[in-house]
Amino acid sequence: MSEFYIIGIDQSTQGTKAILFDDHGKIVHRHDERHKQYISELGWVSHDAEEIYHNVIRACKGVIAESGIDQKKIRCMGISNQRETTLAWNRETQKPYAKAVVWQCNRAESVCREIAKTCNPDKDIYDVTGIRLTPYYPASKMAWLQKNVSGLKEDTKDGTAMLGTIDSWLIFRLTHGKSFYTDYSNASRVQLMNLRTLQWDEKLCDIFHVPESALPEIVDSDANFGETDLEGCLEHKIPILGVLGDSHAALFGHNCRREGDIKATYGTGSSVMLNTGRRAVKSRNELTTSLAWKVKGEADYVLEGNINYTGAVFNWLKDDVKLISSTREIEALAMQANPEDRTYLIPAFSGLGAPWWADHASAALIGMTRNTGRNEIVKAGCDSIAYQINDVISAMRQDTGLDIPELCVDGGPTRNKLLMQEQSDFSNVRVKIPNTEELSAMGAACLAGMNAGLYDHSVYDAVTYQCYESQMDSETRTKKIEGWKKAVERVIGRI
Repeated sequence: MSEFYIIGIDQSTQGTKAILFDDHGKIVHRHDERHKQYISELGWVSHDAEEIYHNVIRACKGVIAESGIDQKKIRCMGISNQRETTLAWNRETQKPYAKAVVWQCNRAESVCREIAKTCNPDKDIYDVTGIRLTPYYPASKMAWLQKNVSGLKEDTKDGTAMLGTIDSWLIFRLTHGKSFYTDYSNASRVQLMNLRTLQWDEKLCDIFHVPESALPEIVDSDANFGETDLEGCLEHKIPILGVLGDSHAALFGHNCRREGDIKATYGTGSSVMLNTGRRAVKSRNELTTSLAWKVKGEADYVLEGNINYTGAVFNWLKDDVKLISSTREIEALAMQANPEDRTYLIPAFSGLGAPWWADHASAALIGMTRNTGRNEIVKAGCDSIAYQINDVISAMRQDTGLDIPELCVDGGPTRNKLLMQEQSDFSNVRVKIPNTEELSAMGAACLAGMNAGLYDHSVYDAVTYQCYESQMDSETRTKKIEGWKKAVERVIGRI
């Protein structure tokens, strides 16, 4: 019987999970709640922040009731949240002014165009924040909300309105309005925080027309964010002792806490995140520089590269070109492909992300011959995921001078053994797959537990790994990667 329990919240783009962890860091039970995706005719993506908050409460009530544990043993909670999704709410009523603008929504594109005319985006924004000027970050979304939501601009000036991301919204509501905080991992993604001072930057706030007074206070990721009884679900109040953006929480959950540690999340797209320790590395490849976290008063930094199409390639093979009826077929078909075939799929269905940054690029199959068939195209799709991840890893090695011998991975596509072996081969790394898929919730719970003095480093002993070692010689690796790069350069118009 566990002596205590910790709740880890994973609030993601698609839904919310509440997960109970025991005194050894093992998962006891999980409860999921989905929320609605609002997509307008213009393709704008929104979430109902009220629904998300109530789903957090429902998920917590569900996981406690279904697990049958003694709720008095719940000591604290940690929160992992979808990053960059932005909203405004009223300080007094605690209600949102409008639906939250989701991270992937580009409705603030016009705002970015106007801002680019009034400043030098590279010098005034990228050099200060580590983030390129795009509509996907909160600063431009906050400017858009003030411009388009009736009464909001006036309310932000007089202190009635509050602007923030999902973490600060949940903290505010869970503590009944007593805490208005954001942690450093989330703040560093807003595009208003100065990476040198680690505070909101007055000039940036002026550029984006965001009053600093409307923003949450930035605190350490292991701060005490306040107490909650989960709307009466608990007979006692518990402290919120850890908050991290989802990718940062997964990095912490993987125990990637040293300089040179790296993880890749394989989802619809992919996030590759490298811990650069105490140094904020400016990328020559326009990768994003952010804070991993600030824990015990010490800030660690990360380089991150985001890729548009990785796991979504499998969906394209199944749903669009219908070469497979199930993603489970991919591995067997790809292994039957002609090893001499040199077909490359460049999955630029919505341009290419890091490190190519080719928004104009279109998807293409390069190098097909009369003998290229179903198996070869399926394998080219699988290869394209490993090649793209490797492109980011190579850029990170170039930017930092770090060797990067190991890669921790998570996400559904990691179940594909061929893909994992290819990743090891192409990147010349040991690939490590954990025995749990709940890395974000685990990271948040571990941080909270360590802050409470309930966990130490041994909590990571609960995670075991399946490993893949590179089996490819350097000559073959170089030949394959050079072929991929030439194919990409043809697609983006460089050759």
